[in-house]
Amino acid sequence: MFSTEPVLSLNQADIYQGGRIVLGDVTFDVNKGDFVFLIGRTGSGKSSLLKTLYADLWLQSGTGHIAGFGLEKLKPKDVPYLRRKIGIVFQDFQLFMDRNIEDNLRFVLKATGWTDPAKMKNRISEVLMQVGLGTLHKKMPHQLSGGEQQRVVVARAMLNEPMILIADEPTGNLDPAVGEQIMNVFQTINNSGTAILMATHNYDFLRKYPARVLRVEDGKVIEQGL
Repeated sequence: MFSTEPVLSLNQADIYQGGRIVLGDVTFDVNKGDFVFLIGRTGSGKSSLLKTLYADLWLQSGTGHIAGFGLEKLKPKDVPYLRRKIGIVFQDFQLFMDRNIEDNLRFVLKATGWTDPAKMKNRISEVLMQVGLGTLHKKMPHQLSGGEQQRVVVARAMLNEPMILIADEPTGNLDPAVGEQIMNVFQTINNSGTAILMATHNYDFLRKYPARVLRVEDGKVIEQGL
């Protein structure tokens, strides 16, 4: 069924971190296939906003929907199901260093309910191809460059074919040329229909990859250019 519902919708949402409000009255939508940059100073509330979207922080006032889940009525037992529908890419890779790339990805599939070994193997191959790492299944993380490790993280986020990919400073630890490669991977994923919301400090990206921009400042989220 084709749905015209936004993949992500916040309406008059207040974002809290540690009991204090960091962003007030946040209202915006992200539709299927959108690419949206989230920009703002360190400490402006970007990460708290993203954490609210993947239910690391609870939405305490206002309404929010993401990938078919209502954030304001979400129960703890729903969180794993929500996270299957969204991909999350962090700045630090959070890979298991004691197992190879294929086993890193298989762990996630098993944790999210996959059981058929052949289907798991196929899906792992598909996502590694998608991020340009088709031949590195058996490598250990320490054998990969930082850029390659981050591609594995992107592949991991894509395993369950999420409706939206949330990326928090995904190129923050990478040098500029490698950051560009990761951006190209995101562009490919976005072109195949997955919405992307990406927090970044890299203003070059905004020039090189024109997209919607949400700016976080003074406790508000403002759509730039409207």
